[in-house]
Amino acid sequence: MHTLSVNIDHVATLREARREKCPDPVHAAALVELGGADGITVHLRADRRHINDRDVELLRRTVKTELTVEMAATGEMAKLVTRVKPEQVTLVPELTTEVTTSGGLDVVRRSQALLPVVRRLRRAGIRVSMFVEPERRQVEAAARLGASVVELNTDRYCRETKRRDSMLEQLASAALLAKELGLLVHVGHGLDYQNVVPIVERGFAEGFSIGFAIVSRAVMVGLRDAVAEMKHILEVYS
Repeated sequence: MHTLSVNIDHVATLREARREKCPDPVHAAALVELGGADGITVHLRADRRHINDRDVELLRRTVKTELTVEMAATGEMAKLVTRVKPEQVTLVPELTTEVTTSGGLDVVRRSQALLPVVRRLRRAGIRVSMFVEPERRQVEAAARLGASVVELNTDRYCRETKRRDSMLEQLASAALLAKELGLLVHVGHGLDYQNVVPIVERGFAEGFSIGFAIVSRAVMVGLRDAVAEMKHILEVYS
């Protein structure tokens, strides 16, 4: 069984482009769930460039599936999410200069800084996920620190189309290791309605975090149908 968590950051990005009250990501989340999604994902950034604190608090009250908050491993963010208590927090790297997350979290190098945040989240009953490159040492480090989930970065798989087969094998290998270490395997970043199919067919990922492709499709066909189409792909190719 594959699960789909839809990232609705880009709905908030459109709202913030005009500093308006709409489109409302909370409303979008309800439509996403009606489309069959298994969860809602938002990235609460330090600069609040799209999703803001109010969004997260309202989503916590209204989301009926699972709420995942992506965030940098900082004390400010840990304090906020332990109060809001989403089902899952995904720790990600964050740069103020980036348009979107540009790479996986370097868990190996940042282990000491990450450990207190991971412990704090776990004490609050929040499942901890780490967004990492599909590399053995990063997966092993995530397991050592107490993560329950690794989200493997699919950016290179999506961009390097001439090397897609080898990138797919790298993802599959990292996923196998993660499962041997007792971790759930999620994948995300750059996935769309076409490139997701080989990953679904291989069956090494339990969860899919997809946002931009669905929101872009929704501009043409509507958010509910856009989510339903992606969910159908995950079910048909399982």
